[in-house]
Amino acid sequence: MNLTAEKHSVPLSDGNRIPLFGLGTYGDPRTTPRGTALNSVKHAIDVGYRHFDGALVYFNEHEVGQAIREKIEDGTVKREDIFYCGKALEACKDAGLVKSLGVSNFNRRQLELLLRKPGLKHRPVSNQVECHPYFTQPKLLEYCRQNNIVIVGYSPLGTSRDASWVNLKCPPLLEDEVLVSIAKKYRKNSAQVALRFNVQRGVVVIPKSFSAHRIKDNFQIFDFSLTEDEMKAIEGLNKDIRFVELLMWSDHPEYPFLDEY
Repeated sequence: MNLTAEKHSVPLSDGNRIPLFGLGTYGDPRTTPRGTALNSVKHAIDVGYRHFDGALVYFNEHEVGQAIREKIEDGTVKREDIFYCGKALEACKDAGLVKSLGVSNFNRRQLELLLRKPGLKHRPVSNQVECHPYFTQPKLLEYCRQNNIVIVGYSPLGTSRDASWVNLKCPPLLEDEVLVSIAKKYRKNSAQVALRFNVQRGVVVIPKSFSAHRIKDNFQIFDFSLTEDEMKAIEGLNKDIRFVELLMWSDHPEYPFLDEY
């Protein structure tokens, strides 16, 4: 796969394409200053990002939308250049309001139920799940590939230490000696190696950052590639560690993380 900063998209089953690299925009609304997402998305577009992940529970979709509008108005990008991942329904697809429909945190059983749904009009083109070197999701990834579903990996760096979302007992991914060693070889950092690992195997990544430096730094993964042995070494780091357990919804009958995958 020949990837560059300008061209790093993969095809979706509905004929559209999705950039392999995007920006997560979650920020704790209790502590994130107003305008942070707005400025971060504008900076990311200037850096070269064309894929943005948003959600109602982030409480900042209006800022993300404003940033995209301003960058369209000043001529930096066109609307068709931007892939914005939000939550939508089949009616929006039918009306031409969204390009593609995907799902998030679906396990295999839930995907099978959806794909077998009578009268299903639009198959999901993507499944957004946690994915990083400590949680490589090999079985779910293979199932999705067999069904032409692209995996979009959130928390590709092992996520931040936000106690409201994350199991704080999980080990810090970016301090892993294997990642650090490979990073030194390429004069990169462990975050860039972790991101390159997923992108190189066709997994979309959406690392979240509101730091201008990190937004730019994270994007610098298209000037090197990992060897086959390095990819295998990173795959070997898998510990099936889920950082984002979403325990606040664990009593829901469709809580997805009780199944193996």
